[in-house]
Amino acid sequence: MDIFHFDPAALLSFLLTFLRVSLIIFMLPVFGVDGLPNQWKAAFCLVFTVAVWPMVNLPGAAMPAHPFGVALLILGELVLGLILGLAVRFFFAGIQAGGELVAMQVGFSMITFADPAGGGQTGVIAHLLYTVALLIFLSLDGHLYLLRAFVETFRYIPAGGLLLTDSIFRQMLNLAGMMYALTIKVIAPVMAALFLVELALALMSRAAPQVHIMEVGFPLKIAVGFFFVAMLFGMLSQDVRQYILGLDSLFINLLRAMSPGPQ
Repeated sequence: MDIFHFDPAALLSFLLTFLRVSLIIFMLPVFGVDGLPNQWKAAFCLVFTVAVWPMVNLPGAAMPAHPFGVALLILGELVLGLILGLAVRFFFAGIQAGGELVAMQVGFSMITFADPAGGGQTGVIAHLLYTVALLIFLSLDGHLYLLRAFVETFRYIPAGGLLLTDSIFRQMLNLAGMMYALTIKVIAPVMAALFLVELALALMSRAAPQVHIMEVGFPLKIAVGFFFVAMLFGMLSQDVRQYILGLDSLFINLLRAMSPGPQ
């Protein structure tokens, strides 16, 4: 047995697999948290590449010889990761947008803090709903669905074989519409309850002008808002469960739309 045997094709195949892992996996939620140290990300990429490389069998000949071809390959992998990442991030963005609108109605729009996951400023209610949804997603093994969908990319889309069609753009528009529908679903119960509170306060101010409505109204709106936010947790669990159950078909449809082979 020649322990010093060097197979250039195997090395190129491993590099292609590592390239896709490192460019795509951290565009997905859960794995693409900005607060994780780069050393952990690099170690995860290496370990995950070693785990999936024997199964994917990417041909080493797919590695372009010219630097321009390598640049196009990297660009295609980035676009693939962006599309798959947006397919999941749209769902969580809808929940966060609903939380921001809830905070605006309750009066917490000025209370923001640094979000270590997203790297920006976020509202307290938006971050609460996002964290609850993410924990539900992890508890229902949603991250395993993401990893399985990532492995399927090797079966449908070879290295450098990304194909952008009008079908993929239509599907992304449908996912964006789902985000807005989810935002409305999150904000609707709270909006309805706060509207009734505002109506009751308006009638009270007309019936008893001597009462300081602001002293009563602000704490009342906060209490009602948080009561309905707590009720949203049950709704979020059902929505996250349904979303996870549809992840396989969602990713398969996206990959088929981007595949250069038969649809």
